Amino acid sequence: MIYLDYAATHPMTPEALAAYAQAAALPGNPASVHAAGQAARERLEEGRARVAAALRTDPRTLIANSGGTEGDNHVLLSVTRAWQDAHGRPGHLITTPTEHSAVLAPARALAAQGWQVTFLTPDRHGQYDPAELAGALRGDTALVSIHHANNELGSVQDTPALAALAAARGVPYHTDAVQAPGVLPVDLGTWGVTFATFSAHKWGGPRGVGFLYVQRGTHLNAVTLGGGQEGGTRPGTQDTAGVYAAGVALTHAEQARETTHAHLSALRARFEAGTRAIPDLRLNHPPHGSPKVASVTLPGADGEALLMNLDMLGVAASAGSACSAGTMQPSHVLTAVGLNEADARSTLRFSFGAATTEQDVDAAVHALAQAAAWSRT
Repeated sequence: MIYLDYAATHPMTPEALAAYAQAAALPGNPASVHAAGQAARERLEEGRARVAAALRTDPRTLIANSGGTEGDNHVLLSVTRAWQDAHGRPGHLITTPTEHSAVLAPARALAAQGWQVTFLTPDRHGQYDPAELAGALRGDTALVSIHHANNELGSVQDTPALAALAAARGVPYHTDAVQAPGVLPVDLGTWGVTFATFSAHKWGGPRGVGFLYVQRGTHLNAVTLGGGQEGGTRPGTQDTAGVYAAGVALTHAEQARETTHAHLSALRARFEAGTRAIPDLRLNHPPHGSPKVASVTLPGADGEALLMNLDMLGVAASAGSACSAGTMQPSHVLTAVGLNEADARSTLRFSFGAATTEQDVDAAVHALAQAAAWSRT
């Protein structure tokens, strides 16, 4: 199998697997005061410190959780609830139509509860104009939530510039940065964001483990009730092995990031060159976005049939976000940037990783040409 679905999940690295096994063998609960518990606590905090170092922040700013979906929901639901409690009425939220469903679903739920939600307008590559954000900010804006790197197109926003606009008006700024670590530079110390969400399985760590960054001095209420773990902000026994393995994986990913970025850039350029021979194929990803992602549209071909044909030919790709797979609905990201429903249904995402080779790309292009021919007959 040629695996080209790294945007959905990055297979656990050998270093992460070894670290997970080592930490999982520890018997203690990290909240316990006895020696076994403190040994687990040491591994937990070492993992957190490793992640913090890679993201250029203080370990105390990171809340360990289950991943991006939990982090996104935590921020949107907690911040808006606190704002409404303080003002006695629903307020205003700014986000984008190309966000992950983990942001869009709570945004729509808030809209149903009386919140006013402004969706900024993307260009055809999924980029957003800071001037539009500046004009959308209001006196009752409680939160801005704009992703850093899009999971379907690879579009990368100027997060520091956007966050600065919100900060100038005293508005908290959240970014879903799940797709960035290990490929794009992340510097939470200079980005100026209030909140940021991350998932370990995007950089070769375990699934079901993530981190929510909360800027120092910012209060965030818990959305679940229980014990005092994670400063009471996210109660529940922490996944010691998962956090430790996430830290080990990100340490290695960050050390190799510049090399990985160059490698992925070369692979995507090779992929683009190879697909030029496929009739009517169009590229959707921005030329200067994350090199991890390539989005292609093959008008007249059914996306589901394309994926099945590719799978039979030994290539794993996707039609968009793995979290929306199986819905049979056209991608909301693709329709937001201007594709009609038919073309959105004829679009595939290929995403590359450090282990992807030139031979993998060449074989995938050959398989795509064959799959397209079969799907169009």
